[in-house]
Amino acid sequence: MPYDSVIVQSMFGGQIFGFGVDETGNEGVLAEAQDLSGGKVLAAIETFDQTTGAIIKVVQETQTHDDFLILGVVGRSVGLVEREHSVGLFEITRTFPILDPLRRNRITGKWTPPVDAGHLVSSVSRNQGTDNVAVFADDTTGNFQPFVFSSNVAANTFGPVVTITDDNFTSGNPALAYDSATNQAVLGAPQLGNPFVPGWIATVDLATGTFSKFTSVGLGDVNGLAVDPATGTACTTTEIDFSVEFYSLATHVGSTQTLPNAPNQYYSGADVEFDAVNKLFLVAQPNSSTASSGSSVHVYDVHGNFIESINGLDFANIFNVFIGLHPSKRTGFVIGGPGLTQIQSFSY
Repeated sequence: MPYDSVIVQSMFGGQIFGFGVDETGNEGVLAEAQDLSGGKVLAAIETFDQTTGAIIKVVQETQTHDDFLILGVVGRSVGLVEREHSVGLFEITRTFPILDPLRRNRITGKWTPPVDAGHLVSSVSRNQGTDNVAVFADDTTGNFQPFVFSSNVAANTFGPVVTITDDNFTSGNPALAYDSATNQAVLGAPQLGNPFVPGWIATVDLATGTFSKFTSVGLGDVNGLAVDPATGTACTTTEIDFSVEFYSLATHVGSTQTLPNAPNQYYSGADVEFDAVNKLFLVAQPNSSTASSGSSVHVYDVHGNFIESINGLDFANIFNVFIGLHPSKRTGFVIGGPGLTQIQSFSY
């Protein structure tokens, strides 16, 4: 199977907390952190070369109690970062620096989402090539009223804030994708109170707030979700039946198939990303069912046809897997290696 062994190593050897790659350029961005003496943390934002794996620049470094988290490269080459600043024993303030465009290798401004103290930005769709993304903000007060809204991150503008009231989508963190053709957020969640039966897929109109849901053809948690806006196709992975699903968002008709050679839930899929250039869905599988060890990425077309498996990967953190893509080069990136200190690349 095609495999590209470029390795990105964090500059200071710390654990990587999120990364993103520019789909139209040659740079990526990562955040790392490692504990220092006295309870302090060395935290850094770094850009890297996708071709060589070399760190290009340490954009910002702190040795305080702060942390950085990369929320992705979004829109048109915009690096989006979350900074967590500790102001007390149990109090953290969050700000969102941006690198626009990423190739400038510096912080150029801030993103200021309309999120109050009772909500936390928990996921941002990582679509590129269009101005807007979808944002999901979890409710941290116990009132179970999360928000979803659209944003042009580069312009720091926002669509209406939509409150989610359907019980199946108000607790936990639903899978999130953005359909740029319809300006809809697409959400995936398990059935409330029973993770062993079909869950739900929902669409939220980010202009009008209209909410609509339909039954999943997969069982349990929706681990990953991506959308092809051109065809209105959504692809998901589900936990209990270790399967991948394909839906028409217009008709709500879906089909499901077990991941290649997967015999049980241990081999469930995780993140799903869409390659808009080659019209492919890439599905992460932390525990490979097509190799004797390690992790795999499985490739499907928009009709649900299996194309290939990429083996020889190692997703060090099976609970937080993300695939970064550069479609025109047909390369992808995942966090792996010992101690979550590396990003591995592959080709497909």
